[in-house]
Amino acid sequence: MEQSFLNLLRVEDTRKKIVTTILLLLCYRLGFQVPIPGMSPDFLRTQAESGSSIFGLMSAFSGGQIGQATIFSLGIMPYISASIIFQMLSKVSPTLEAVAKEGAAGQKKINQWTRLAVVPIAILQAIFVFTGVFLRQTNMIEDSMRDNTFALGVIVVASLLAGALVVMWLGELITEHGVGNGASLIIMAGIIAKMPQALYSMSGDDGFWQVLLQIAGIWAVTVFVVVYIHKGARRVPIQYARLTRGRRVYGGQKHFLPLKINMAGVMPIIFASVIFVVPGLIFAWLEWHEAQRIFNDQTGFVYVTMYVGLVFGFCFFWNRLMFQPEEIADNLREHGSFIPGIRPGAKTAEYLTNVLTRITLAGAAFLAIIAVAPSFITKESSLPQNLRYFLGGTSVLIVVGVALELVDRLQSQMVMKSVDQASSRGAGSGWTKKERA
Repeated sequence: MEQSFLNLLRVEDTRKKIVTTILLLLCYRLGFQVPIPGMSPDFLRTQAESGSSIFGLMSAFSGGQIGQATIFSLGIMPYISASIIFQMLSKVSPTLEAVAKEGAAGQKKINQWTRLAVVPIAILQAIFVFTGVFLRQTNMIEDSMRDNTFALGVIVVASLLAGALVVMWLGELITEHGVGNGASLIIMAGIIAKMPQALYSMSGDDGFWQVLLQIAGIWAVTVFVVVYIHKGARRVPIQYARLTRGRRVYGGQKHFLPLKINMAGVMPIIFASVIFVVPGLIFAWLEWHEAQRIFNDQTGFVYVTMYVGLVFGFCFFWNRLMFQPEEIADNLREHGSFIPGIRPGAKTAEYLTNVLTRITLAGAAFLAIIAVAPSFITKESSLPQNLRYFLGGTSVLIVVGVALELVDRLQSQMVMKSVDQASSRGAGSGWTKKERA
């Protein structure tokens, strides 16, 4: 592993991309040192540390730190929300679906529309942050600025909007000039950046090393399970038809269509978590304290049952929306391919639907366990809320998924470099074309 890392750094192009990525992530973290004018950091910090707060939930999912009341508080969340919306619309709307099938030009148009959609989404989220929970938290504003709330609201919304656009720009710069997907790396950086501060706050407590070993054990087991499921896939065999042209026979190769077990990724957990917070906010508004307590109990029967049901529902919805067996069956028939033992057309679509249903059931069960289990494990512990978010299913899936994607991209760059070097040596050694082949 060490030798592979050193070989990676020896490649000038890859080394520049790694350095560029690190510098851009440092610029992203610097934005958390610029506070929002007029906001009360103490109030937002309290909300972010609350286990039932929407602020802590948004902070964990967006790669931001809303509790610090800085201009980058929204993080990459507006851009992620816009991307998810257009990704779903491209499967539902015939117009957007036609644009998406235009290739690079169509994808460029969708990317531009996504950037434009970030502005209204960021404004709505900034207004939500400014107003607090249904305009009831007046201590959200500094004492010296409570007399002119309209001007303060304009300043806060403008600051958060500018911060969200800058974060989106940094993410696109990482994607274009760095290594990996910029938005994913920003989310991972926002999650990991909370760890040192949380551990430092516990360093003076008795039994710190015991808690640290507990965290390491939970993290190691969770990561092993996540990687195992993330790499797992059902390989559906695909046979290409043989074509005879004169004395030559073309086709006949056998390939596989990999269907990942966790095809939906972290999206069902995000959707379920965000929607599940809404009843708690409504109960807080109506001052139904008993119902609010039930919905805030993350190990209670009502919470676990409804949360698992939402995860299963969104998992089936997302997989069925993104993977359409009828379209796959039509494409296989048009290219002269078929699944051995299955007739092309409707029978192939029916077979893929059944396979997708079984895989989705296994993937949804995995997501539900990953999302619920950490709450039971850390229930009786004295872990800070930041560490609980870090050990939660969403954070683990994001960090491990981004890390695996980053490793795959670096390995692919090393393979391409090795092929280029072998080709250059072969071309300069006087070999014949047949010998080089």
